[in-house]
Amino acid sequence: MEAAKSLRRTSSLHFSLAIIVFLISNTLTVSTASKSGVTAYQSHIKAVCNSAAYPKECYKHLSPYASAIKTDPQKLYRVSLYVTIKAARKTSSSISSLRRLKDLSPTERQIIHDCAETVGDALDQLQQSLTVMANLEGADRKYHMENVRTWVSAALTNEGTCTDEFDGQEVCNAVNKNIKKTVFDLSKMTSNCLSLLDTLNC
Repeated sequence: MEAAKSLRRTSSLHFSLAIIVFLISNTLTVSTASKSGVTAYQSHIKAVCNSAAYPKECYKHLSPYASAIKTDPQKLYRVSLYVTIKAARKTSSSISSLRRLKDLSPTERQIIHDCAETVGDALDQLQQSLTVMANLEGADRKYHMENVRTWVSAALTNEGTCTDEFDGQEVCNAVNKNIKKTVFDLSKMTSNCLSLLDTLNC
């Protein structure tokens, strides 16, 4: 099962990187864009982010890509997914590294184990949603957008399942900081992905 999950993540990541190569190549051309143009793109992103669940976090994560996004709603959404996937990968790695800590209580070990699973599943689901985004130009656009919504919602549920593990439990600072806080921050980004779906006018 773990091998299958790893294969799914690798394949989805390959597709994700194909999209991001284009986005980042555009970002690197920022020096050729007028300052007023970039400012206008940032203003557009800020306006769109006002409809997100967490506007401040939305703008913080998307504004560095203003010259690539411009005013294109699909590029904006793909970048939103990309930065969230990047955060999910970092969070997943951080959780896995906690397994090496000594003197963990049985409760802490269980939380680490469960969160490694649920955040890993969330990562798979976010990557799958980015793969589905490739089909938006087809006749079944609305159908594919609902699939994106389903995958992102499932990812958010898995992240919530992890943070729920902490309810009423006493855990060390390392586990609390490296799991609860980072997964909560990740869930904000995923919530933004969910709310920004409506900007695609489906």
